[in-house]
Amino acid sequence: MKAPLVWVAGTLTVAIILIASLLIANASSDENASAAGPLNVQIFASGLVHPWALAFLPGDRVLVTERPGRMRVVSAQGLLSKPLQGVPEVWAVGQGGLLDVVTDTSFAQNNTIYFCFAERVGNGGRTAVARAKFIDGDAPRLDEVAVIFRQDGPLSSGNHFGCRIAQARDGNLFVTLGEHFIHRDEAQNLANHLGKLIRIAPDGSVPSDNPFVGRNDAKPEIWSFGHRNPQGLAFNPRSGELWEIEHGPRGGDEINIIAKASNYGWPVIGFGIDYNGAKIHEATSKPGMEQPIKYWVPSIAPSGMAFYTAKLFPNWDGSLFAGALAGQMLVRLSLDGDKVTGEERLLQALHERIRDVRQGPDGALWLLTDNTAGRILRVTPAK
Repeated sequence: MKAPLVWVAGTLTVAIILIASLLIANASSDENASAAGPLNVQIFASGLVHPWALAFLPGDRVLVTERPGRMRVVSAQGLLSKPLQGVPEVWAVGQGGLLDVVTDTSFAQNNTIYFCFAERVGNGGRTAVARAKFIDGDAPRLDEVAVIFRQDGPLSSGNHFGCRIAQARDGNLFVTLGEHFIHRDEAQNLANHLGKLIRIAPDGSVPSDNPFVGRNDAKPEIWSFGHRNPQGLAFNPRSGELWEIEHGPRGGDEINIIAKASNYGWPVIGFGIDYNGAKIHEATSKPGMEQPIKYWVPSIAPSGMAFYTAKLFPNWDGSLFAGALAGQMLVRLSLDGDKVTGEERLLQALHERIRDVRQGPDGALWLLTDNTAGRILRVTPAK
């Protein structure tokens, strides 16, 4: 009797997934409307607990992190692997846990991935970055795991880890680091890594042309500073510039174009107020501090970002996409060079916290929903 029971359970699971996919995909055109026409939203995979980031693997597969500390491979059919062995212990407290993951630009040759996570230190935590070899097979796993960077400075009690990674064409890694919420003034202190964007080599060493190399009062990994909780990072494929999205408090979420050695102002300048209504900033601008190219008041809590360059949505070529947590939507920004010329709010009828957004090899938009019943969604034009 065991075999029929297993078969029925598996069939029922597949049926539930298919029905749920059809329900979303067949939602009314008004619910999934967009400037590019109605959208089809497919559930590619489900059963994930607070998925945080995804990366694409050969064979139409996806590598995905879950904040509690698991990394899985999702097959082309949407089936989840068992958690990969080799992932370090993470500090899954508050907003902390296993966070971003990216494949090396030469993954086809070296099978290398990079990921960042909250690491326990005493009674607190900090952001750490690791590299590993992805070992494929029936039971995929990580090998040669090495922590290549650890954030220095006052510890987090469970908030504002940042933790997005972008790899430049030269192979160097840019990583966002939050200011741990209760230590916001440290974002202006070059003697630690809180509220900074860092640049490191793939082995964790410091590139010699980093802006603060050789200064006794500054950490050599720092590339820019004055950040709050950056949760989006991507290179603009047209300009080659590095763009970043960070959370403000009550108001003041920002998009910034990152320049070497620049100060982005937190908490001295900004467009928000504290959660209790108190004033935070001296002003909205100040000499020597950069202005965002866009900000949101009220906040939408943006997370993840991707520039769209594929042909599946030709009208969206050159657009910038970001997920929204508090806003529960996908945001599309139209651009003219370095200027945001329009904003479109998509998929609001899903009522989902969108944690990550990536452009897939198939030209679709791939999204992660952030909850205990998290899903991978694939967005394509409706036929």
